[in-house]
Amino acid sequence: MATYDIGMMGFMVILSCFTCGLAKVYIVGDTAGWALSVDYTTWTGDKTFKVGDSLVFNYDSSHTVDEVSSGDYTTCSVGNSIASYNSGTSTIALNTTGNHYFICGVVGHCSGGMKLTVAVTGADGSPSAAPSSITADSPSTSTTLGNTLTPATTAAETRNIPAESSSSAISPFAAAIFSLVALLWELVLA
Repeated sequence: MATYDIGMMGFMVILSCFTCGLAKVYIVGDTAGWALSVDYTTWTGDKTFKVGDSLVFNYDSSHTVDEVSSGDYTTCSVGNSIASYNSGTSTIALNTTGNHYFICGVVGHCSGGMKLTVAVTGADGSPSAAPSSITADSPSTSTTLGNTLTPATTAAETRNIPAESSSSAISPFAAAIFSLVALLWELVLA
């Protein structure tokens, strides 16, 4: 029986090592978070972002996270955001390849350094010509009058869960495969 336990444990460890490399969760700015004092160009310098990875922005109530176009990023233009977040912790999934642009929507903060460009490659590390867009949690949308509307949330929603900086995460698909293999392993040894 001890051989079975060690064999199964070893198999699970090997399988989990394989699946852990599939997606990463990056804490933007690491321990400093989304703030005026961070050099985000340096922060992204040693990272490779792939489809399936996520960004977690941690910030206080004096900031926002706005996804913007390349032009608005370059000029630090506020008010035309593709999506805007203001919950204090926002997790944004990188679902497409290409450059993704983020700024703080508070006037003067972008020009003060609160801007981030993330170049996302395909899951295999290769760039793609797919359109650049992301999905994220609870974005707000701007109205034609410039007001910002934020969707209502309930206490049961847990979309903005902080994670370890640059930690590996198991994708739902990999987790399902992992569970299926473990179940099959149990059936074969039963």
